[in-house]
Amino acid sequence: MTTSAVSSKAESPVSPSTLDLTVRPVAAADEARWKELFRAYRDFYELTPDETIVERVWGWISDPDHECRALVAEDSDLGIIALADYRTFSRPSAGMTGIWLDDLFTDPEVRGSGAGRALIARLQEIAGAEGASAVRWITAEDNHRAQILYTKVGTRTRWVTYDAAAVAPEA
Repeated sequence: MTTSAVSSKAESPVSPSTLDLTVRPVAAADEARWKELFRAYRDFYELTPDETIVERVWGWISDPDHECRALVAEDSDLGIIALADYRTFSRPSAGMTGIWLDDLFTDPEVRGSGAGRALIARLQEIAGAEGASAVRWITAEDNHRAQILYTKVGTRTRWVTYDAAAVAPEA
């Protein structure tokens, strides 16, 4: 796929039956396409373009000792069409760990293809294999299209998320 395919606003759903999807861990050879999709993910959420962040996150997922890992969904003809960045997190209240899905993004040209569902299903398998109790993620309140899938594959919780700015310690 070309860069223009990623940045296109037009979405033409592809039938899951027309794709030959494989979900696998990201590899060094995937760098250019992962970065392309990650930039598009950041654009989708209207984040300020920042190559430092793109490079930093690629460095994290490329480092086998870093907590951040990544999967890609790849079609035999189209190549990599989606990504999922994730990590293990502690769940003290449950006395267990979980898998936190930080980023999930499918190329707009192939949304509806089953790639997002396949990535989440693989994360559920990873969670089971690692003894984690859940796969958890958040999405924007107005990301209604994604929520259609998320309601099918998971349970919407009652928890509300807050962020507090970091404050430098006084010297």
